[in-house]
Formats: sequence, structure tokens, C-alpha cells
Amino acid sequence: MEELLIKNMVCPRCIMAVENLLFEKDIPFEKVVLGKAILLQELKPKDLKELEDGLLRMGFEILQDRDVKKIEKIKTSLVELFQNSEIPSGFNLSDYIKSKLYEDYSKLSHLFSSLEGVTIERFFISLKINKVKEWLFYEEINLTEISYKLDYSSVQHLSSQFKKVTGMTPSAYKKMIKSSSGGWK
Repeated sequence: MEELLIKNMVCPRCIMAVENLLFEKDIPFEKVVLGKAILLQELKPKDLKELEDGLLRMGFEILQDRDVKKIEKIKTSLVELFQNSEIPSGFNLSDYIKSKLYEDYSKLSHLFSSLEGVTIERFFISLKINKVKEWLFYEEINLTEISYKLDYSSVQHLSSQFKKVTGMTPSAYKKMIKSSSGGWK
């Protein structure tokens, strides 16, 4: 068996795209999940190169470096958290990361910051704000429900963080997307 970590897999469609590529290349695999493909056998260098090329054409990349793999695992774990659409009440980011990577959070945090140029906390906040934008665009739930689902202490805290990240309030953002013909930004 061989485990390949794949960068930029962020949704179920990404999983399907990678599965289709593996079928197309006739590469037997056990499963594909966000950020990872578990192959049933180790690939020959020629086959690995062909798979890499196919993945690159789709916007994915096989990760080689151990530190880069850790960073991608952190990102994938956080993206998966948002697939559930709700952050558990009392969520603790450092405990969550430690439970996924079984390593000291402060070391992982330092590594993440040095390679990504942003802290894990800032990355997590940007994921939360993107989820807020998505819900505002689709008008699925109101700000009170959003703040509850994303474990904000209050609507004011959510609004303050939203403005800090985007430069506008949630209501201004909602007005902007209603007046524009494009998708959510």
C-alpha cells in the first residue's frame, strides 16, 4: 500500500476527480478522501510521474516534503471540519489540531506560520469567514444562527471579525452581493 498526500483537495468533487483519474490511469486504490489517496500498491516512477501530471492538470499536487505534508494535513483537517457546517460548542483549535496530528501544537503552529506566512488561527478564521459569506450569499440562515453554528460568542463578535477580515460588515456584504450579478467572493 502507498499513501499519497494530495494538495488542494477541498470538496467532494475533488475526491471524485482524483478517483476518476485513478480509474482512467488503471491505478488500483483502496480509497480517496480529502487530501489523500490510498493506493493498493506502490507506483513505479513512470506511473507516479503520469499520475502527478494528471493531478497537476486538475490543479492538484502530490506532496513530498514531510513538513509540507503536515501543513496540508492541518489545512485538510480544518476544511473537513467545515464540511459538517457546524463548529462544536466550546471548540478548541489547538486541541483539535493535536488530535489530528498527534504532535505538539506550538511546534505545528510555528511550522505552519513559517511555511504559510499566516498563523493557523488566521487560516481558521478565514475559513470561518468564507463559510459566513457562503451562508449570507445563499440566505440559508440569519446571523444569529451563523454565529451559533460557527461557535462565536455573539453576533457582535462575528460581525467584528467579519469586518476585520473583509473590510465590511455582514449587512454591507449582503447588500453588495445582492446588487452584483456575480457569485459570492
